Amino acid sequence: MSISVKKLFVSGLLLLFLILVIFASILIHVHNATDKLIYEDAAIPRKPVAIVFGAHVTPYNMLPSEVLAYRIIAAVNLYKTGKVEKIIMSGDNRVSHYNEPEVMMKYAAGHGVPEEDIVMDFAGRRTYDTCYRAKKIFQIDEAILVTQRYHLYRALYTCNALGVNSVGMNADSKPLINQTFYNIREIPATLLAVWQVYISRPKAQIFSDVTSRDSQAS
Repeated sequence: MSISVKKLFVSGLLLLFLILVIFASILIHVHNATDKLIYEDAAIPRKPVAIVFGAHVTPYNMLPSEVLAYRIIAAVNLYKTGKVEKIIMSGDNRVSHYNEPEVMMKYAAGHGVPEEDIVMDFAGRRTYDTCYRAKKIFQIDEAILVTQRYHLYRALYTCNALGVNSVGMNADSKPLINQTFYNIREIPATLLAVWQVYISRPKAQIFSDVTSRDSQAS
């Protein structure tokens, strides 16, 4: 190996190390900035609304996945204990045969939440979209975010950065089967969230495919 090749190799390693340090610093910053905003119990402060982040629903019987069911039940408990007055169910409905918010609404209604106190956001396709639309469409200034702890760091960081003063309710009921996968997936997702908040600033979809649905929040 020639001297020039060695220098190039060493430079590449140093660059890789620097990138890893930057990435690690960002992840630590997001964690530290949001960790104290996460609650596990009734000590969580009251907010006007809970925002439930969508997740997979089974396409045939249209039931929430285990992950999503935990989130919905956590929001139901917040409503029943008077911690929130309304619940926004935000999820994916980009195609007619797949409707996360409707499944979420029906599941919550089946557990005792009046439908008139549930608002469906049909264009919450990503965490960023949900937070963006909560502020721009639904005019939410304060909220309790409801999702699992692994996701709460990113959700809280994004929503607070976009102007929704938020705390988080941990919806973990028991360890998830694919917890390791979710934890690993959060690494690039969190880095992307920081990029979106401070650099790219994408405009989330303002109106869902059925415009009248957005009028529910008015």
